[in-house]
Order: sequence, then structure tokens, then C-alpha cells
Amino acid sequence: MEYITLTKENIDTEHICCAFSDKKCSIGYEMKKQWLKEEFNNGWVFRRLDERAKVFIEYGPAEQAWVPVTAPNYLMIGCFWVSGKYKKQGHGKRLLKAAIESAKKQGKSGLVTVVGTKKYHFMSDTKWLIKQGFEICESIPGGFSLISMSFNTVTSDDRPRFNESVKSGECPDKNGIVAYYSNRCPYSEFHITNSLVETAHNRGLSLKTIKLDTMKKAQSAPTPATIFSLFLDGRFKTTDISVCMDSRFDKIIGKS
Repeated sequence: MEYITLTKENIDTEHICCAFSDKKCSIGYEMKKQWLKEEFNNGWVFRRLDERAKVFIEYGPAEQAWVPVTAPNYLMIGCFWVSGKYKKQGHGKRLLKAAIESAKKQGKSGLVTVVGTKKYHFMSDTKWLIKQGFEICESIPGGFSLISMSFNTVTSDDRPRFNESVKSGECPDKNGIVAYYSNRCPYSEFHITNSLVETAHNRGLSLKTIKLDTMKKAQSAPTPATIFSLFLDGRFKTTDISVCMDSRFDKIIGKS
């Protein structure tokens, strides 16, 4: 099977794996494409299997990633997903290998990414990445870890680390629901501005949505999951966008 890299020249005619057949998320789908077009200028890469499937990896310079992390001279892995019937066919290893080769070619110190200390929705598989050679740099309240694959010996001063904004596991607003999101995901726009509004209303909960629409805002966010993070009464609860749905909210919040 072949892999293709999206560019400004071909992205209008190529799909971006997620939500390409979901009509209610069509606006978010186009917003994600626009986000990618802009980030291509910053060295961001989107590489996927040349099929109608969710098999892809995104990565780019950590200094310009939309994540509150400090990792000079590393490449940050964003979304990295192999789903459905395409699992256990070696796609993950091949996509990761391409990212490693890209990092070495650019003279980078290694790769870094944010994962859940336990399995979190819309985040890479922590155990699998550690098996591939990643190591934990730092873990924080809220259940997030920063992991890296370094090509050379790293001193404590050069070790990738979370920014101070995420260290408490809380957000500044202490009442009701607070949702942070960005257009890094085609599902976020619809579910935060529609589904979550209805869900909060039905429960009599106040709702504040904060869109991370610039790199600066994302890099100073109180959560490292800048695709989507939901807080309740100031405390982080979940990265699962399906919590926005009325039928899923109570179950997910109960588990968290």
C-alpha cells in the first residue's frame, strides 16, 4: 500500500482521514483543512495511507506545535492513528519510521508527543510508543505524560517538559463546564458549539467554551490536549469529544 503526504497543492482534492463523510461536521472538516494549510508553512506534515481510511500521522517542529510543551529542536507528533481493519498490518511502524527519518534528516534531537498516563481518547497509544523506544519525560495531574525518543544523550536542562500552565490539572474557571478546543480536529467545532450547548442546558450547568485559535493560546492552555479538553468545576475530566452528547455526558463524567 502507498502513503501520500498532503501539501497546499493537493489538500483540496485529498481527504484528511477523519469526518470526511460526516455531513454535520463538514464545517469543522474544512476548518481542519484550513488549519493544515496554514501550519504547512511552519513545517507541519500530514502523511496518510492512500485509502479512504483513518491511517495517518501528523508532526512538525515542537517550537511551533499547538501544545503547551517546551522541547527545542524536537519534532512533535500530533494525531497518530491506525484504525479498524488496518490495525496490526505494520502501518503504525511505517508511519513512525517516516517521522523518525524526517527528524534525523532535519538534524533534530528526537521526537516528542503528549499521551495519556492511561488510555485517552484522541491521543496516541502510550504503551505502543514506549515499546517503540519512547521514554516518559514528565507526568502531570490530569493523567497526561510527555514522552520522547531522543537520538542522543539529553541533559536535564534539554529534556522536553510541559509548560507551567498545565501543571495543576485545573483551569482558571471553577464553576460549571469549561471546554477548550481547537480546529486541530474536524469533529470539535460542531460538537462544542452544538451538542455541548444542549447537554449543558439540559443539566442546568453553566458552559464556557474557549477556542484555541492561535498557536500562542494553545501553548499557554491549561491542558496539553488542545484538540479538546473538558473541565468541570475547574478540574480536568476528559479528552473524549463524545462527552458533548447528551446521551454520553453522565456516563463519561461518572467514570472520570
